[in-house]
Amino acid sequence: MASAATPPWLPEALWIERSEVDSSLAHRIRARAPHVPVEVADELATAEQVASFADGKRRLVVQRHRGTFLHHCPAGTSGLVCCNYLVVNFGANCPFDCSYCFLQEYLSNNPALKVFTNVTDGLAEIDSVLQAHPQRTFRIGTGELVDSLALDHLTDLTLELVPFFAQRTNAILELKTKSDHIDNLLRVDPRGRVVVSWSVNAAVICNEDEPGTADLGSRIAAAIRIQDAGYGVGLHFDPLIAFDGWETGYRGAVERIFEALDPGRVAWVSLGSLRMTPRLKATIRTRRRNGQPLSTRLLTGELVPGTDGKERAWRGLRVRMYRSMLRWLRDVDARIPLYICMEPAGVWEKAVGWVPSDREVADSLVGMH
Repeated sequence: MASAATPPWLPEALWIERSEVDSSLAHRIRARAPHVPVEVADELATAEQVASFADGKRRLVVQRHRGTFLHHCPAGTSGLVCCNYLVVNFGANCPFDCSYCFLQEYLSNNPALKVFTNVTDGLAEIDSVLQAHPQRTFRIGTGELVDSLALDHLTDLTLELVPFFAQRTNAILELKTKSDHIDNLLRVDPRGRVVVSWSVNAAVICNEDEPGTADLGSRIAAAIRIQDAGYGVGLHFDPLIAFDGWETGYRGAVERIFEALDPGRVAWVSLGSLRMTPRLKATIRTRRRNGQPLSTRLLTGELVPGTDGKERAWRGLRVRMYRSMLRWLRDVDARIPLYICMEPAGVWEKAVGWVPSDREVADSLVGMH
């Protein structure tokens, strides 16, 4: 089923909500994980079933979503320049275990790894918004609460999403991932309406702080195939981490990526500094992986609180990192659409030289489609 370099994730146990046992998604997952033990239980049992965030990553919950699917990206915080991005969640939690992941805090009260059966309800919700605003072009992404491709070998979600967006003229779907499981995407035609974006980092961060993900070389190899299949490719250098030797590490990543990719078919590149709440920092300090602290690199530098309650590297260092990254990327191709995520106007002014409006950022990212 998969020609990817990294092995596909399989759960140790499968929990299915009783009302969803006969859903097509439940049948599909059971067929593709036939040796995984199955438990059928009533709604709301998931919180009691999962003891910890780590435990949540070992089992998969199949259930119906009750509530809205489509939301504004949380980056749209007052005081920060925003790209007017929308997120749609067809699941929650992630089988990967990145050291800096905000889900450690965000999902701490209900850390079950979930996929939702009622995808058609989510698509109907999206369609109503698109039809209500035909004059706008929306960027909509699935990668907020779960990696967009990490479970696709079990769910076939992209085989529903890509044809749906391929038929819409005022929306672009972004599938954001650290996986290289792209086989389903190669089976469908995006018609220029789908961007597959990879979260990328310096190789040392990929190797040491992103367990379970595809390594940088595998992500690049997958991106080459995706470009050849007619998809746009996005890149997210986020989080940028000020480790010793970051200049060499990030410049090496930029060079390695663009030795392989056609910059003319890169839809956008974003930059974002490591962001942490005090609670997330406390969670990272207490979590263990294989008996060892999750990461010390993330907590050694000085982090300064911002107006949004998140801590970042001090502004002068962030500006220096952004300027360096922007210079290296512009040396590759000055036409690549670039933006900075979750930063105030003052950082944009010092790093980029001007401060765009939210609409200007959004328009710059959809204008090439």
